[in-house]
Amino acid sequence: MTHGLLRLGGTQQRLLRQLLMSAGGCTVEDLCLRLKITHNSVRQHLTALISHQYAERVDAIATGGRPQTRYAITMTGRELFPRNYGAIAGALLTRLESHLGSNAVAELLVELGGTVAASQVPLPVTKDDEGLIKAMAERLDSLGYEAVPARSNGEWQVEAFNCVFHALAKQNPQVCKFDLAYMEAVSGKKVALTACMLHGEHVCRFRIKPD
Repeated sequence: MTHGLLRLGGTQQRLLRQLLMSAGGCTVEDLCLRLKITHNSVRQHLTALISHQYAERVDAIATGGRPQTRYAITMTGRELFPRNYGAIAGALLTRLESHLGSNAVAELLVELGGTVAASQVPLPVTKDDEGLIKAMAERLDSLGYEAVPARSNGEWQVEAFNCVFHALAKQNPQVCKFDLAYMEAVSGKKVALTACMLHGEHVCRFRIKPD
């Protein structure tokens, strides 16, 4: 699953940028003039963006004439735009290690993984590892990991092709403890990391440990 603006076509990216820069939203006519495309095209793209909850209809501005429907970007749409959290997070981890020590930071990352999991709906209880692995892969994919369920040597595992913390983990490998703690908390199972991009693999691979 591709995340960010790259999951959208060029026209929809430009349309969202216009909505991002417009505090009061835009009318269809506004977007036609700015993007130099037809009314029908604007409406089609708006319909698609609204269906994904990237844009929404907002109250029309009173002009004395017939009120025109306006469209604005949603918080979900804003999250498509890149944010450089990595540099700040890396500096924060380095400073924490210098003050608290490596072990304390590792414990903190495990605690954070559990905290994030607690804020989300737990994965469904399943009778076997296959169902749980598929649910876990779907959850990680929704978070940007490009994750899929995979079966290898008779065992179900999650394969994640995009480590969302890869640049940060290269500076501080302890970040991987967050991933494991999150998956264990949200699944209620012990999880093992069997392959890691930090070690030269093309994928991060996780399996459920036997009870």
